[in-house]
Amino acid sequence: MDFGLAIKTCSSKYADFTGRASRPEYWWFFLFSVIVYFVTTFVDGVIGLPIFNLVAMLALLLPSLAVGARRLHDMDYSGWWLLLALVPVLGSIALIVWFCMPGTPGANRFGEAPAQTPALPGTQSAA
Repeated sequence: MDFGLAIKTCSSKYADFTGRASRPEYWWFFLFSVIVYFVTTFVDGVIGLPIFNLVAMLALLLPSLAVGARRLHDMDYSGWWLLLALVPVLGSIALIVWFCMPGTPGANRFGEAPAQTPALPGTQSAA
């Protein structure tokens, strides 16, 4: 999965907390969110109002939670484990470690494994 496809997938599953998300889907969307936050922070600094960053944060909150829950589902964990982020420092570290781990192969209780894009000749798959 590439950057554009991850953004398109997460946008189409805006508030869909069901199913599974691959590692590339999660991390590409995370990168997109970070870029949006930097751009809107810069624009807000230029105009002197924090409006664009606030709108971007609110617009990306639900899809970020949804892709995080689907990423946890890929490892056969409940999406409720996202609440671990409320535990200072250690909760976020645990979630980052989980988000970096490979998902369960084949089907699990949350559905079939996310479709993987074929690797280019001479390379290994990213997921």
